[in-house]
Amino acid sequence: MTQKQDAGIHNVVSAENISVIIGNKKTLEVPLFHIQPNEVLVIIGPNGSGKTTLVLCLSLLMKPTTGTISYQGEIIKDPKQILQIRRRLAVVFQESLLLNDSVWHNVTIGLHLRGVKKAEAGVRAQRWLERFGVSHLAKRQARTLSGGEAKRVSLARAFALEPDLLFLDEPFEGLDSPTRQSMTSDFDSVLRETKTTTVMVTHDRNEALMLAHRVAVLIGGRLRQIGTPDEVFNYPVDEEVATFVEAGNIWHGKVISRNEGLATIEIGGKQIEAVSEFGAGTNATICLKFEDVTLVGENLTTSTSARNMLIGKITRIVNLGAQVRVTLNVGFLLTAIITRRSYEGMDLKEGQVLTATFKASAIHLIKQG
Repeated sequence: MTQKQDAGIHNVVSAENISVIIGNKKTLEVPLFHIQPNEVLVIIGPNGSGKTTLVLCLSLLMKPTTGTISYQGEIIKDPKQILQIRRRLAVVFQESLLLNDSVWHNVTIGLHLRGVKKAEAGVRAQRWLERFGVSHLAKRQARTLSGGEAKRVSLARAFALEPDLLFLDEPFEGLDSPTRQSMTSDFDSVLRETKTTTVMVTHDRNEALMLAHRVAVLIGGRLRQIGTPDEVFNYPVDEEVATFVEAGNIWHGKVISRNEGLATIEIGGKQIEAVSEFGAGTNATICLKFEDVTLVGENLTTSTSARNMLIGKITRIVNLGAQVRVTLNVGFLLTAIITRRSYEGMDLKEGQVLTATFKASAIHLIKQG
């Protein structure tokens, strides 16, 4: 999938027709990829999909086998030019990679190497250590820090450089859930304050939704979709992307008729209606988010604007804490996520018969083939 150049926008970095071949295997092939000023672009995809390889190429730490990379509109060719640009970038890896020295030295050494005067380096280091809540650790040996502390120091070190472009590869991986959520929240606040142009790799759906202006999906070394979080997570372009972004219920069916923008689709001998321009005879992948399904008693007594109503028997109930996932057999398997209060109020049990309702507009169709 390619991207169009946005009119009037001078991209910070652009990559064209880049590929990486390791051994005899092409691990990355991206026709066009650009990073816009002040945006947070989050790259997601399965393990081995080429996310880290793409970041290494964009950050000039790996030379692609083919293709060109441009910085501020200028194609990068000269090794001296690469070194100059690298000094305007910062990279935070999954492993903190801190030197066996004090926290203070770890944060200031990059500034000294870039020619920042000692007094200014001290001001920046203090500011960012305080901002990430680790200024009290300045004299500590970096190798004695906990995982969360080390990652906060790594972020302080990166922001102290005041980079034109910040790259992060799974920066919060390996942290316990509360620590990760706290760090993500702090990081989000810093990005909003500084408007630092950022490219970040993550496996965490919530991080992508919280942080990203745009999300890029890499699968099998190819850029499959790029767009706003709403576009990617709610309107995936194909079934592989839909599966990876957890688009909810994913079924296969066939459009049997269409009238005034409303398609009737057959799934497993049952029919549902969806807002669609697909014509009769179209084979489609059907996506319906779990949260868009409402469960009511077998005999529907309340009014609803939902065009789809399917009766089925509960086959599985999964406790998710504040929520509960309920799966029905309605002729095919249909899953809903409801609140714990609703679950307890309805006193649901496996084998119980319910009606599932959902709106035609909640369906997202992907044309097969």
